[in-house]
Amino acid sequence: MLTCPICQGALGAVDNGVVCAAGHRFDRARQGYLNLLPVQHKNSRDPGDNAAMVEARRRFLDGGHYAPLATRLAELAAARNPARWLDIGCGEGYYTARIAEALPQAQGYALDISREAVKRACKRATQLEWLVASMARVPLSDSSCQLLASVFSPLDWQEARRLLAPGGGLLRMGPSREHLLELRQKLYDQVRDYDDQKHLELIPDGMRLAHSETLRFALQLDSAEARADLLAMTPHGWRASVERRNAVIAAPFEVTVAIRYDWIEKL
Repeated sequence: MLTCPICQGALGAVDNGVVCAAGHRFDRARQGYLNLLPVQHKNSRDPGDNAAMVEARRRFLDGGHYAPLATRLAELAAARNPARWLDIGCGEGYYTARIAEALPQAQGYALDISREAVKRACKRATQLEWLVASMARVPLSDSSCQLLASVFSPLDWQEARRLLAPGGGLLRMGPSREHLLELRQKLYDQVRDYDDQKHLELIPDGMRLAHSETLRFALQLDSAEARADLLAMTPHGWRASVERRNAVIAAPFEVTVAIRYDWIEKL
């Protein structure tokens, strides 16, 4: 199902990598992933999240703080029972691995533009095909997936529609208006609400919202490391002032976690 990111021809296995009929070859890294992001498709030398952000997210998620979110995501994916699925913007693979556990018989793919993220992610579920690739040029064939997962990630809606088979769908997980409200109140004088409806205006023709739900819970952040990691893994880690970031790290507090799940079907 893999396609060449240069000529869009089919990729086939060869030695320790893949190659297309035009001779474009991509070797598999020692960690197990394929780098299908040609230099001409990069907007910087090392695009995506850097190693510090990836490590902060890994520590925070492995600490179990967002475990209920991953559990519900896996339940929703399992209910769809796809034969083939893709996590677009998989990051360091925490949520991807939970989906893989819920879909042991399915063929799974995961991609992110950050090589640092994928290097760590591919250790979580070696049975998946892990890719460094662009979300705007996903190297998979048309109508190849029954489920796409998009978790806290930007999305190219036209690519999503291209990749989905009829009857398949996009499982999107993102913040609602209340998400991390107490943290944002500590960081900014004026708190800007998330518009958790805006993405629905972007759904292209041929797709429709079929299900939506929100999961909320209170999270007690007693550990200074957890508070620092939460800042570092979000844009708040560089948007807010140093003084306010330090104040957040200094003292325990409770924060609201409020996440929206949408299932958006291809007709």
